[in-house]
Amino acid sequence: MSKPKPARFRTTNWSAYNAALRKRGPLMAWLDKEMALHAPHEGRPGRPPVFSDAAIQFCLSIKVLFKLPLRQTAGMVASLLRLAGLVWPVPDCSTLSRKQKTL
Repeated sequence: MSKPKPARFRTTNWSAYNAALRKRGPLMAWLDKEMALHAPHEGRPGRPPVFSDAAIQFCLSIKVLFKLPLRQTAGMVASLLRLAGLVWPVPDCSTLSRKQKTL
């Protein structure tokens, strides 16, 4: 049994297609400069966490929103922070991987 041929979509009205792409709008991300990026010291023995849950959750939201792997997520978040003029460290992919199981 052979596979069915995939559907082919052809654009016939290029002006309407281009106008629809322009209407999608810009990407906006609000970053609060007062957000606690670093985790507070918990007073327990052992190494304290470096990044707060809010910072990890922001990175994981970008991951889910754009359907990115963790390495690309770290790069995109670094790019967004650079565009916003913020000099914040970005959690690496192993930190995101560990924390996404518990958040």
